[in-house]
Amino acid sequence: MRRETGWVFALMTLAAAVLAPAAGLVVAQVENRRKVRARFLVMATVSGGPILLFLFLAVLYPECPDGYHC
Repeated sequence: MRRETGWVFALMTLAAAVLAPAAGLVVAQVENRRKVRARFLVMATVSGGPILLFLFLAVLYPECPDGYHC
């Protein structure tokens, strides 16, 4: 149960880190507010870095089991 809950919270955290800047950028674009759009772009960049790092280390570059050559 605890492991499943951890994955749910991890996915919710990733979704929130992606959805908040995306929604802010859309609203700033519709309202045509340049300063706010720039802030949300910085927010998207800052939250996107750790997400891409996590995806690279956890999904795209997993460790090879003993005896296998990657």
